Amino acid sequence: MRQSSLVVVANRLPLDDNAAPDGACEWRRSPGGLAGALQPILQQTPATWVGWAGGVGPAPRLPDIGSLRLRPVALSEDELRGYYEGFANSTLWPLYHDAVQQPVFQREWWETYRSVNRRFAETAAEVAGKHAAVWVQDYHLQLVPQMLRELRPDLLIGFFMHVPFPPPELYMQLPRRVELLNGLLGADLVGFQREQAAHNLAQLAQKLLGAEATDDEIITNDGRTVHAAAFPVSIDVTEMSALAARTDVVTHAKQLRADLGSPKRVLLSVDRLDYTKGIEHRLTAYSELLRDGHVKVRDTVMVQVAVPSRERVESYRDLKDRIEGEVGRINGEYGRVGEPAIHYLNQPFDRAQLAALYRTADVMVVTPLRDGMNLVAKEFVAAREDGAGALVLSEFAGAAAELPQAFLCNPHDLDDLKGTLLRAMEAEPGDLAGRMTAMREHLGRHDILAWARAYLTALDRSGRLARRLPH
Repeated sequence: MRQSSLVVVANRLPLDDNAAPDGACEWRRSPGGLAGALQPILQQTPATWVGWAGGVGPAPRLPDIGSLRLRPVALSEDELRGYYEGFANSTLWPLYHDAVQQPVFQREWWETYRSVNRRFAETAAEVAGKHAAVWVQDYHLQLVPQMLRELRPDLLIGFFMHVPFPPPELYMQLPRRVELLNGLLGADLVGFQREQAAHNLAQLAQKLLGAEATDDEIITNDGRTVHAAAFPVSIDVTEMSALAARTDVVTHAKQLRADLGSPKRVLLSVDRLDYTKGIEHRLTAYSELLRDGHVKVRDTVMVQVAVPSRERVESYRDLKDRIEGEVGRINGEYGRVGEPAIHYLNQPFDRAQLAALYRTADVMVVTPLRDGMNLVAKEFVAAREDGAGALVLSEFAGAAAELPQAFLCNPHDLDDLKGTLLRAMEAEPGDLAGRMTAMREHLGRHDILAWARAYLTALDRSGRLARRLPH
């Protein structure tokens, strides 16, 4: 078996759900997301990716994607329900997002979560070369670092939490809180999107384990030093800028605006269909702007893209029904024949289609109730090389700390959300250009390679890993 000096371990393999005509594997690129973040790095850096291929039953045999080797992990139907739909997405996900929806805990889910994490750890141990670096991703696999350290103490182990990490008063609700915390502390470096999360980890290590801890270092009971820090994830800025400038994309954007009726203003939101994204709050705010006459359908159009997500989970099916019902109500009350108030699209879009949508928008509305980062906000900024467009951004998205020039709002406060939308729609072109220039300059200095270089340098202080990245 071939072994790698760099191994990425994540819940999903970065595969397109539809195979290419020749049977080759292709990258799966959704709006934002892990595969989108790591794609420009791993297409140029030899590595192995361990993850679930998306189906149930035995793991399929998969060809490489360029220099990236794929090692699928099998999941049964019961494991998918208990590990993924259950403990990961019905227990951890809502709790880690400020409990905006009530977390659910079932004891059998925990057993399945632990068993599946063990399988991921064992697979990573098999494919990792001697003294290799293993980079574990996100809340689905929070037990893997400790399990992997027990199996392969020679490895350099990193963990990155892409979602928010909660304060102690929320985390303490977890029935298996000590095991989950010890799982994280099996890593040499735990990375987060924001500094507050590293502070939360240190507080929990002190409270639950009696560990000696600061915001950037935790001394475990066996004497190991675990480092923790913020590494805000980013995007491939050059790729999105170039894509948005392509002639066919520019032409498509113009056609989209014509298809929308050539309105004075286009508001755009692109989200996974998830209750953390604040879609219902956004629709309510827009409905009230229509009701109060601040927005008129003929002049302003809202486009809401809601990419299907976790459709087997009941709470997500309920959310989809509620959103579709609200869109129907708003269109029925305020729309006209051939002029809906909201264009609602519950479907995935490819990268070129997204870039065209970003170019079409006058106002990009990114208002999650809680979000680790939100790469869609950064993609919109990267796509606007014309310097136009306004970004309305939730204070509770990680991106808000990096893009303070956006129109920041509290999406839980409908009046604040409505007022911010109006300010963005009515802003002067010079004001918008200044804001956009500042945000684009920041992203130019803090792109996906800068993120990976910062994290891998902190993980391996010899610089061995960071030197493998393209410059």
